[in-house]
Amino acid sequence: MTSPEARPAHGRPDEPRRGRPPGRDGAWRAGRLAGIEPAALAERFGTPVYVYDLDVVTRALADLRRALPERFDIAYAVKANPALTVIGHLARLGTGADVSSAGELAAAVRAGVPGDRIVATGPGKADDFLRSAVRAGLRAVTVESRGELDRLEGIAAEEGRRVPILLRLASTDPMSRASGPDARFLKFGMASGDAALAAARAAGSPWLHLRGVHCFGATNVLDAASLAEHVAATVSAAREVTAAAGVGLELVDVGGGLGVPYEPHESALDLTDYGRRLRTLDAAWTAEPAFASMRVVVEPGRFLVGPAGAYLSRVTDVKMLGGRVVAILDGGIHQFLRPALVGQEHRLRLAGSARPDERQNGAAGRPVPVAITGPLCTGLDVFSARAVMPPPRVGDLVAALDAGAYGFTQSMPGFQSHGWPAEVAVKDGEARLIRPRVGPDELLGTQIVPAW
Repeated sequence: MTSPEARPAHGRPDEPRRGRPPGRDGAWRAGRLAGIEPAALAERFGTPVYVYDLDVVTRALADLRRALPERFDIAYAVKANPALTVIGHLARLGTGADVSSAGELAAAVRAGVPGDRIVATGPGKADDFLRSAVRAGLRAVTVESRGELDRLEGIAAEEGRRVPILLRLASTDPMSRASGPDARFLKFGMASGDAALAAARAAGSPWLHLRGVHCFGATNVLDAASLAEHVAATVSAAREVTAAAGVGLELVDVGGGLGVPYEPHESALDLTDYGRRLRTLDAAWTAEPAFASMRVVVEPGRFLVGPAGAYLSRVTDVKMLGGRVVAILDGGIHQFLRPALVGQEHRLRLAGSARPDERQNGAAGRPVPVAITGPLCTGLDVFSARAVMPPPRVGDLVAALDAGAYGFTQSMPGFQSHGWPAEVAVKDGEARLIRPRVGPDELLGTQIVPAW
């Protein structure tokens, strides 16, 4: 469901971010990652390494829950970060899950999310995904087309199970209109005419239980008014679709889209305003019998886990080119692709020195523009062209912040055979390995060379 982003980077990635409360700046606080010296993490787990602060995740979830009316449920968008530890942590805190593949469904189930708290979404669902969803007894399977409805009905009949479904509508609300026509969004949902036909078909099927609709507007939205308008528009459309089909409205999935600020000029989403707008909508729904049994699902991903993560790398080489300091890291876009993929720099921090007697937490030295790059043989492998920081030295550590969502698993780890980074979670000040590093030898060991 997460659509590609395409926004240019602005401002200095190392400036403090406006709009975030003091002391709540994600995983990076007072020169530490998740409360731990970066050098200690690097020494114990090696670099490059992803570090996730689960306490930041817990606080983000609590903040969101306080903002939402009672009828709203939270389903974590697993695509944002599918680490079992992250999914399981949120599951223990009572969230559901939004899954978009058979693999994500398997991860959610293994992490402890009950089937009746899982919604299956995404275009082009393969039959194995649909069959797994039917067998798992999910809260709902989102249907993206009339063809997918036919396939799901056939699988449900073969399995002898009645399947709860939502019909995904192509978004026409203000969030999507603001972006203008974009071919990347054409894969999502059904036109109104197809949705009406699909609803009538589902309402008459003994194998399908039409519960409502699903509609996703946009990604990484920081404007509370736009998010609330999307909720209002989706609920209104859901009422029309279900009423025309002669069924009650039970469930509306409004997707995710709750954003986090990556750039210095951006302010955080105003949850107080968002909650106030949703409570106004909820009061109006409560006054109408048609909404008496309606639940609303919201699918946050990056909002819960993005600021909780950091990608920690070590400087392997430093040189001067074109009058600028160039620092090359042992980690690159093969393991953290998002900055190059969406054209948006993440905040970078000089996170520790190999010579702490000369430099404490990177504080020494006059800040200068520094190009921060990775080790790959491609000009795309750049984290920042002008990160302002004290001149790095070989052995120093650099942390790319806000890397808890769409980090390692949205990257291209096979490029140039560098291996995969480790992943570490920190909870209550204790760091634990949650996914071990995979080296080139182990990756080569998975290949098969036929004896021709």
